[in-house]
Amino acid sequence: MSTLYNARMKIEVLADYIRTRLNLDEFVDADVSLNGLQVGRPGKEIKRIVCAVDASLATFRKAAEMQADAIFVHHGLFWGKPIAVTGIHYQRLAVLLEHDIALFAAHLPLDAHAELGNNATMAKLLGIADPQPFGLYHGKYIGYSGTLPKPMDVDEIARELDLGPESGLHVLPFGKDMITTVGIISGGAAFEVQDAIAMGLDAYITGETSHTMHPYCQEAGITMICGGHYATEVFGVRQMASEFGVKLGLDASFIALPTAL
Repeated sequence: MSTLYNARMKIEVLADYIRTRLNLDEFVDADVSLNGLQVGRPGKEIKRIVCAVDASLATFRKAAEMQADAIFVHHGLFWGKPIAVTGIHYQRLAVLLEHDIALFAAHLPLDAHAELGNNATMAKLLGIADPQPFGLYHGKYIGYSGTLPKPMDVDEIARELDLGPESGLHVLPFGKDMITTVGIISGGAAFEVQDAIAMGLDAYITGETSHTMHPYCQEAGITMICGGHYATEVFGVRQMASEFGVKLGLDASFIALPTAL
């Protein structure tokens, strides 16, 4: 998507908008990643922003080609520990600094957000009318659960979410043929299938599979749909691209760099 407007916004104003809109402050104790502005020149004006899942060198180079002023990602550069500015980390930062590109990130806040988040968006696509918070992680619910508008099989659910073998789809098919209730947590949350089992849900949707959870699913009689870490986490950044374009008037685009994992 690309929404071409003429709006400009100071980097500090956009940082505050993201912090407030995604409730970043509520996740300080739950999320080790550095949510919010990670790289950026004070006073910089932002007109063009691109959104992507990962803060990778490929993402940064594509953003530079697009002459972006800023990048918004789900997986940022910092994960709770100091990291030397050398090697790959140096190369990534060098592209941002050379092209004066700001970097924003939102990890768990973008998973959990009730309107823009990965999990809420998947629940909406599946037609769940009243999704409930699901999957407690460090004191915060990051997923959603609920009842489908009609019983669906695995293939129907995968189609609604645009998941397939090419995206990394793996299914542990130990539950009912027709699924009515589901729990959803995007990304690497295979172990949280135990929450779905405890609630008696028919199926659990996440990104990555786990050998360890295979016998749990088999013995509990639940289906686990693992759509791919990347594929289940495009929803939030796409929503943010729309948000930046429609609500803020920025030139906003989504960069697709799938990993099939």
